[in-house]
Amino acid sequence: MKRTLPEHIQLSQIYHYPVQIYYEDTDFSGVVYHPNFLKYFERAREHVIGAQMLAQLWQQQGIGFAVYKTNMGCFEGVEFADVIDVRTQFYFDGPYRSIWLQEIWRPNGTKPAVTAEIEMVCMNQARALCPLPSEVLQLLESK
Repeated sequence: MKRTLPEHIQLSQIYHYPVQIYYEDTDFSGVVYHPNFLKYFERAREHVIGAQMLAQLWQQQGIGFAVYKTNMGCFEGVEFADVIDVRTQFYFDGPYRSIWLQEIWRPNGTKPAVTAEIEMVCMNQARALCPLPSEVLQLLESK
């Protein structure tokens, strides 16, 4: 993933998450309806952290994650019956925030069809910022 980042930023490895595009994902023309890309990005991030970890954090510590900011660009249509590759990298930006760089690639694509930079913050049940849990930091840094 080509992004110009400061030298001190250490990006994670690239994680791959396949998504089958179904008819229900598309608009009248057979192209994915753009809000669905956010769903695919969400699934890929959940896959990196793990549903069990996310559920455990919420149930036991009252800690969750929220999207703070999203910047998404759609450059090429993704179509019904495609099996796309959602590519994900991340880095930490302070004690409360993680930045997720994500791309959607079509089969045999030569460039990403969709890109997104998604800023996530860690919050408690009172919806106040809280530091990223050590369990998440350890898990993500070990991958």
